[in-house]
Amino acid sequence: MYSRGVRWASYESVNLVLSDDGKPKFEIEEVEPSKKGRFLTKRRLKLQRKREKRKRKEANKNDPRRIRPKGKKIKQKFPTPEARLKYKIEKSKLKEAMLVEKLKRYEVAKAEGPVAKPDDLDGEERFYLKKVSQKKSNYVPIGRRGVFGGVILNMHLHWKKHETVKVICKPCKPGQIQEYANEIARLSGGVPINVIGNDTIVFYRGKDYVQPEVMSPIDTLSKKKALEKSKYEQSLETVRRFIAISEKELELYYRHVALYGKPQPQNADLAHGGGIQASSLETEDMKHGKDQAFSDVDIMDTSESDEEHDSSSESDANDVATGDATDSPEDTDVSDHQLF
Repeated sequence: MYSRGVRWASYESVNLVLSDDGKPKFEIEEVEPSKKGRFLTKRRLKLQRKREKRKRKEANKNDPRRIRPKGKKIKQKFPTPEARLKYKIEKSKLKEAMLVEKLKRYEVAKAEGPVAKPDDLDGEERFYLKKVSQKKSNYVPIGRRGVFGGVILNMHLHWKKHETVKVICKPCKPGQIQEYANEIARLSGGVPINVIGNDTIVFYRGKDYVQPEVMSPIDTLSKKKALEKSKYEQSLETVRRFIAISEKELELYYRHVALYGKPQPQNADLAHGGGIQASSLETEDMKHGKDQAFSDVDIMDTSESDEEHDSSSESDANDVATGDATDSPEDTDVSDHQLF
């Protein structure tokens, strides 16, 4: 009963003690957790985070998108489009040179592979092998890494049970299929017998085929290095395309200058400033005119109110005068009554 509880106890110790009756018994005593183990756990966690951070930094260093000339990246303001385009072309050419230097690391000296025997297949044998390859579904893919050791290894594994194997190249640029066919034939010793479309090659292993001891050739890249090389090649292709587009834009700018003349930013700024001053004067004149109109309206209102006041005072005076005139006979009557 106690053994199961002791097994799953976290911070407890088991002691053998004697009871009051003199019989031995086991006693479970709680113990405070050690601070040393907790410190070691935190230390391991910190070290693990440091390793992960170092791996991320190394990955970023190998990323071709991070390659650029040394120094801080500063946002510059250019006076003319010509200066901006020239600056971009210069930076792109520096990056192109750096990428070319990086790609030199992945160059491998060509070694002597298995000698491909001359193609001594007649028409009937070739036709038969083409039909057999169409019916079978075994194939080896070539992706963005291109031809590396793993492709040749898979081909030899297929040739262990099949006479032919299809090599499917995706993505494949126009005209690149023939380069792949020559390279694979040199490395594997197979015979290309058919090209289907623009992305599939059929290889025949040969009549007296013997599987080599080392199926992956020495003068090929590993899977990881082939991927890195493909990234650098893709980045180099993008940079060269950008340089071509920028040079075309610069040429169009020179044509525009030849036709319409070179723009003058200083005069344009002065004209722009003069326009701003003129517009500000116009707005001030408009505001002044509005204020004057409002003041004229106020003057007219005050004059009209004065005229109304004067007219009202005159009417009051007339009323008073008429009232005095009408009241006079009454007053005479009252005085007469008083006399009598």
